[in-house]
Amino acid sequence: MEQMTERLILRNFSRKDLDDLYEYSQNPNVGPNAGWEPHPTKAHSRRVLREQFLSNKHVFGIVLKETGKLVGSVGLAEDRKRMNPRAMMLGYALGEPYWGRGYMTEAAEAVLGYGFGKLALKIISAYCYPFNARSRHVMEKLGLTYEGTIRQSDVLYDGRVLDNQCFSITREEYYGRKAELEI
Repeated sequence: MEQMTERLILRNFSRKDLDDLYEYSQNPNVGPNAGWEPHPTKAHSRRVLREQFLSNKHVFGIVLKETGKLVGSVGLAEDRKRMNPRAMMLGYALGEPYWGRGYMTEAAEAVLGYGFGKLALKIISAYCYPFNARSRHVMEKLGLTYEGTIRQSDVLYDGRVLDNQCFSITREEYYGRKAELEI
């Protein structure tokens, strides 16, 4: 899939994305916010690219239209906390130089449309750690509802056990919100 937004191209990952993926994933401020280890080597990024991005047709690279540079990822994956086959989880990561510019909200909004439109999902969830205020802000801007905190739910790569703040939006809420925005 390839989808255009005002400033971004969302497209499936390719092997050519390795250098850009490694560039943003090695930053110690990016991965830990989402629960994954900063990539220590390009070989690590190559493995992640192969195992997580190339094999998942619902995860997209975020490419700046202006430069053609891949700066992050956004997509949908199985929500292991819900036993609903019409539910998926929104996940994302963005290179630190691009934080605070609205890119992630723009990209994630397009993925919500893809999930509710093309995939006919009934609910999309998203999770963040209590310290990740930026991610929480994205979820709130997207209209997701805070459901609560799942205490001690994740064991991170470094052994820390963290709470998860759970957010979601239903198909009806998404389309109702879209209709309100168009008025």
